Amino acid sequence: MLSIRSTTIGCDGRSGATVPHTAVDSPEQRLALRVRAMRQEAKDVLSLELDDPTGAELPDWEPGAHIDLRFANGVERQYSLCSDPGDRTAWRIAVLAESPSRGGSRYVHQTLRVGDPVTASAPINHFALAPADDYVFVAGGIGITPILPMLQEATRRGVPWRLAYLGSAGERMAFLSSTQLAGGELLLVRGDVDDRLDLAAWIGAPSAETGVYACGPERMLDALEELSAGWPRGVLHVERFQAKTFGESQGAESFEVVASRSDLVVTVDRGCSILEMLENAGIGVPSSCLEGVCGTCETAVVDGAPEHRDSILTPDERESNETMMICVSRSLGDRLVLDI
Repeated sequence: MLSIRSTTIGCDGRSGATVPHTAVDSPEQRLALRVRAMRQEAKDVLSLELDDPTGAELPDWEPGAHIDLRFANGVERQYSLCSDPGDRTAWRIAVLAESPSRGGSRYVHQTLRVGDPVTASAPINHFALAPADDYVFVAGGIGITPILPMLQEATRRGVPWRLAYLGSAGERMAFLSSTQLAGGELLLVRGDVDDRLDLAAWIGAPSAETGVYACGPERMLDALEELSAGWPRGVLHVERFQAKTFGESQGAESFEVVASRSDLVVTVDRGCSILEMLENAGIGVPSSCLEGVCGTCETAVVDGAPEHRDSILTPDERESNETMMICVSRSLGDRLVLDI
């Protein structure tokens, strides 16, 4: 009979206040890279080329993937890979200068230089390009980054595609001269000179065999999710750079989490996260964003009903309850069993 240890440690290791979080990962999953090149792609947008200083090839990746990038100042952020997946000599990302900055974009634009070391995770993909008869892409601003290699892959597959690339002004739209934009139907919408795009009219009525992929600001993605209510299930795929806005949790005020592989039970109260409680009990869980955006803390669910509050899982994935993002999601009932 399995004996499960129990703990009631609070969010601060004592009473329930939130404590600072340190990203957790496995050393073998981390790559020591350097900045090979930097380029101004548009106003307030810098691209970085990252390579292995030893000359080793970088891991394979597929369109839609991102990496967790950690800088020398300790800041870690997630960035979409936007280069050619077939080029394993270097990876390219693009960084928008945000105001206010949480530390990542300011460091890149003001401090980082060619030759500087960075630490990267292996590629992670929660926005993979599934097979389809045709594709519709919508990119808003820096949201063009994960879309670029998708266009390239759709062209390689011989699948027709359309892209609406929306920006506040032409000077702020990165990669306009990229060859990755060739091969399909491109619509540029520059907010300073063009009329606002009617997304419903432009997209039309997609069939069940169409893949609609979108990345960009919250307002644009929310509008697309509303439109998709009348589309075939599973047609729309979105990637968010910012977490979705949720109301108050409708789940249990307090619940138990059984860590089935660690012989441990933790109690999670309101104001605490599953991730915090597991870490305070000594279980290191790979994690990064703490907002349900990056997917690093995705954990398999053995039993129980999660209250999904992430910005990654599709409706079908939520209904299956096979996994959850333990940095933000909670439990609808009084007990969850996780494979951890």
